[in-house]
Amino acid sequence: MKNRDFRPGAYLDINPRIVPFTLGFIILCGFSFYLGGIFCSEKNRYFKQDEAPIIQSQQETTVDPLKIEYVEFSECSLNYQDYTPCTDPKRWKKYGNYRLSFMERHCPQITVRNECLIPPPDGYKPPIRWPKSKDQCWYRNVPYDWISNKKSTQHWLRKEGDKFFFPGGGTMFPNGVNSYVKLMQKLIPGMKNGTIRTAIDTGCGVASWGGDLLDHGILTVSLAPRDNHEAQVQFALERGIPAILGIISTQRLPFPSNSFDMAHCSRCLIPWTEYDGIYLLEVHRILRPGGFWVLSGPPINYEHRWRGWNTTVEEQKSDYDKLKKLLTSMCFTLYDKMDDIAVWQKSLDSSCYDRLTSSSYPPKCDYSSDPDSAWYTPLQPCLSIPSQKFKKLGLNSVPKWPNRLHVRPERISMIFNGNSGGFKHDNSRWKVRVKHYKALLPALGSDEIRNVMDMNTLYGGFATSLIDSPLWVMNVVSSYGPNSLGVVYDRGLIGTYHDWCEPFSTYPRTYDLLHLDGLFTAESHRCEMKYVLLEMDRILRPNGYAIIRESYYFIDAIATIAKGMRWDCEKQGTEYIVSKEKLLVCQKKLWHANHSRE
Repeated sequence: MKNRDFRPGAYLDINPRIVPFTLGFIILCGFSFYLGGIFCSEKNRYFKQDEAPIIQSQQETTVDPLKIEYVEFSECSLNYQDYTPCTDPKRWKKYGNYRLSFMERHCPQITVRNECLIPPPDGYKPPIRWPKSKDQCWYRNVPYDWISNKKSTQHWLRKEGDKFFFPGGGTMFPNGVNSYVKLMQKLIPGMKNGTIRTAIDTGCGVASWGGDLLDHGILTVSLAPRDNHEAQVQFALERGIPAILGIISTQRLPFPSNSFDMAHCSRCLIPWTEYDGIYLLEVHRILRPGGFWVLSGPPINYEHRWRGWNTTVEEQKSDYDKLKKLLTSMCFTLYDKMDDIAVWQKSLDSSCYDRLTSSSYPPKCDYSSDPDSAWYTPLQPCLSIPSQKFKKLGLNSVPKWPNRLHVRPERISMIFNGNSGGFKHDNSRWKVRVKHYKALLPALGSDEIRNVMDMNTLYGGFATSLIDSPLWVMNVVSSYGPNSLGVVYDRGLIGTYHDWCEPFSTYPRTYDLLHLDGLFTAESHRCEMKYVLLEMDRILRPNGYAIIRESYYFIDAIATIAKGMRWDCEKQGTEYIVSKEKLLVCQKKLWHANHSRE
């Protein structure tokens, strides 16, 4: 409103047309400066500026650190020992049975969230270390007998004394998972030469298939819902095998399009031919061009197997014919078949999709459907066509493992400031950081730490710098941040989308190390710090560690909450001793439940 004070008599020698122009120019500059400030602040929420090795004085810090009052959190009752907030069987009746959607994520409102510490089961011990853990675990750590009793003839696992043993059996591999994988390698030679690196196992059981593939350099996300097969995912993670709770039902799986090199279903009981093949469309979405879908179990080899499936040969033939027709309509081709295993391959190029017409089923997804949108996104009854602007998404174009880990993926161009220089610098930065972490936490890189989560990664740099250690990393990309998860998969790593305002899709006590980098700086305006830290406590194993890299503003408040959760924490400097950023290295204590709370 400065024009009200303007007095033309004071500036008689100035052309009156210049004044509005000058004022407009000043206003425009101010507005541009304002927008630039917003843009930079938003960018910095997710793309932290690289710390230069310059010592900053405390005088530069103008905002006092956040201080909160100390609160000691109580113990939850013992019946919460396997609590999974967003897949809680006690709340299933609130949701519909349609396509088993009650097993999908249904998180409690923040007003009814627990503010207590999840106790371990009676007799809990520190987990057996890798690689011994692949074959055995303590019974008291996962004290569930359903699979042992119901699947004893299929050799999923067996109980002996105070341990469970995993002999590597399965419904479709009675001769053991090793023989099953060898047969699969005959059908897919790329499993032996680094072409196949990432896989997803839908309906994974106790993850014996994913566990065996680790010996062949293949990293598998083992996926299963929380159902009557008690604690499948918990067994997998207790063994040190990557796994996550999930189900193909009404919503997309939390993964980007064109990511997995291979998908697998071994009698996983997913009705692939029902609902017009919508579950197959989801497999098509997450497989990269040229990726393989492997199916064993009904209706494969129905001519010899139908009698054991409580069905008729005619029904199984009909189902197999329908399956083949659906897969062909989605541009899959039958790659090979032997005994109980059939392998289909997703089209490598656009030639098949170009032949689809407006009357084809399934139809092509239109441009309004983002194939990478996968956080509470409904399944789409349409075919996601790989973008033609990326020429190196296909399995025949992606470098073989391990070379692909260090090659800049094409999809990095989708991310703000994503370029070759930034990618190389990110790799270099994480090498320095991880070296510093190992100096502060000698257990990192040893067999003491197996299951690791990077809670807010960008390109998977933390995981890349730990690739030679005996561990695996679940790379989490914020559902509200830059969509970089496709880059993570292109590098041959695994991960998932997640919103840390909600609990994660896993059981309690399933990770040895949690790492975060500026998570509260990025998300504190949406997510309450207390609930994020309580969730970290739920999924962290007793005696497990957390490396928290944060702004000095939050670090004291985090330490106060951590103390109330019975964590031991030490504040440390970063590798460049930058005053505005600190490290908190914490260890969760092993404690046992007070039975008076049951």
